[in-house]
Amino acid sequence: MFSAQTIALIKATVPVLQQHGEAITTHFYQLMLREHPELKAFFNEAHQAQGTQARALAGAVLAYAANIDRLEALAGALPRIIQKHVSLGVEPQHYPIVGQCLLRAIKEVLGDAATDDIIAAWGEAYTALADLLIDAEEQVYQANAAKLGGWRGTRAFKVARKETESELITSFYLEPSDGGALPAFQPGQYLTLVLKVHGQELRRNYSLSDAPGKPWLRISVKREAGGLASNWLHDEVQVGQELQVQAPSGDFVLDEATRPLVLITGGVGITPAMSMLEAHAGSGRPIHFIHAARHGGVHAFRARVDELVAQHANVRATYVYEEPRGTEAPHTIGRVSQDLLSQHLPDDRDVDVYFIGPKPFMQAIYQFGKDLGVQANRLRFEFFGPTEALA
Repeated sequence: MFSAQTIALIKATVPVLQQHGEAITTHFYQLMLREHPELKAFFNEAHQAQGTQARALAGAVLAYAANIDRLEALAGALPRIIQKHVSLGVEPQHYPIVGQCLLRAIKEVLGDAATDDIIAAWGEAYTALADLLIDAEEQVYQANAAKLGGWRGTRAFKVARKETESELITSFYLEPSDGGALPAFQPGQYLTLVLKVHGQELRRNYSLSDAPGKPWLRISVKREAGGLASNWLHDEVQVGQELQVQAPSGDFVLDEATRPLVLITGGVGITPAMSMLEAHAGSGRPIHFIHAARHGGVHAFRARVDELVAQHANVRATYVYEEPRGTEAPHTIGRVSQDLLSQHLPDDRDVDVYFIGPKPFMQAIYQFGKDLGVQANRLRFEFFGPTEALA
């Protein structure tokens, strides 16, 4: 795919990227968003402020450089990137802007160390990756539009219902304004809302929290302190209001299997797991639903999970509260521990474990699963926001 000279030049930058990668990507975002403010809607300002997007991109650039001579090693990461780009509505015309700003950032941060040959090699490498992503994303766009009830771009949905699930989480039941059909999404996928909040365009991903096949698409949104989009949705969006929505996306979906399934969630991480539980509770597949919350006031969907447990003998639930209040009755007080998890795994560890929640929570669950002998490919997770390493 690349000449030997290009590969050698790219790989020679690996030590520099290890040392300066985050400085390059931080400068890249500042440069691009300053000179192309029309792209701000594609990026979450909170993730920018926290530096998580710059760190995630630095890791991706480093991985691309280190594996430039064996790109098949990166194949597993591509579906998530492609799905994220499609969910946000990334188009081919965005790629040259990103490429120009990235090459400028490399040059401006590294100075004389970024020779003309190195910049040319990175230009070639970026163009090849951009072409691959553009082609793959176009296939997904076309597939989404070709589905029964599918669409491309945005589609108007009205808020048919708005229901409080906990002190922090509210559900929005969205029905298509055109009265048309809805596509069959996969539990664990998410929607992207294209919002206009106080004159500012925002694009935000929210997990689908109900099963496919309903006459609505349901998202359940946590009110985030200082969150521009979440607070606007909670406080200002009313029943009957229209929202612009991108088609369901995401690759955090259940494998088709009959082996036992353990769903482990913390906080608002419960939302995609609810879609999985709603869709598969009646399948006969053994499912154990473990949810961790600070206390009962912020525990969403407890009554519904209890209802599913009562209806289906294959479904069990365990609730873990860190600081229960008053007469609240969790099954366990504290945090999800390795001992607790071991009690709910089959002895042969032939199990699928899906988990999602705050990063420290997920790091702990990932390590517990590994220590308890669960195969790495059976430990499935997704981050809200830029993907970061759990190890």
